[in-house]
Amino acid sequence: MKDYKRLKREALKILDARLSKKLHYHGLKHTLDVLEVCNQYIEREEMALEEANLLRIGALLHDIGFTVSNNHHEELSVELAGPMMEKYGYSAADIELVKGLIRSTRLPQTPNTHLEQIICDADLDYLGRDDFYAISDQLFKELKSFSRIQDKEEWNRQQIQFLESHTYHTDFAKRYRQPKKEARILELKALLDPGLSSG
Repeated sequence: MKDYKRLKREALKILDARLSKKLHYHGLKHTLDVLEVCNQYIEREEMALEEANLLRIGALLHDIGFTVSNNHHEELSVELAGPMMEKYGYSAADIELVKGLIRSTRLPQTPNTHLEQIICDADLDYLGRDDFYAISDQLFKELKSFSRIQDKEEWNRQQIQFLESHTYHTDFAKRYRQPKKEARILELKALLDPGLSSG
């Protein structure tokens, strides 16, 4: 018997207890945000419960590898997902599907199925939202605490590069997230070179 609710409880408990406090971005809040965005897709697309729950599990477990290490966290997430899903009654086919969802979130994203497109867009939904700056500040703080970045200027250059190379996959994100993401690129470029904003 598949038991999504108990799996969700265990996953959230593990994330809450074991994620480093230095993970200002990849913390429990990010996982809950991705889950919430996936739920919005599920509702919009009137997805069948079985499929919806597999997408939800992908969202819950896509960053659980961070409880082990910051390196290759997607593969670690995949390793942790199998036994946990088995424990709660999921089949080998279900497990493979979720592993595919987790792997698809690795950057650069390469989704192969519609569900993979959804989880990829949910993972980076904030790039085209009003809370972009608040969330990207958390990511800056995280990278700085692991000495992966020096200062705001370097960070803004990296963000521009990332935003310009990133592509949304679902029709919804292309329509409702892409325009704001493009506005962010212009704003960040203006920050680096104030002359640009005046044309």
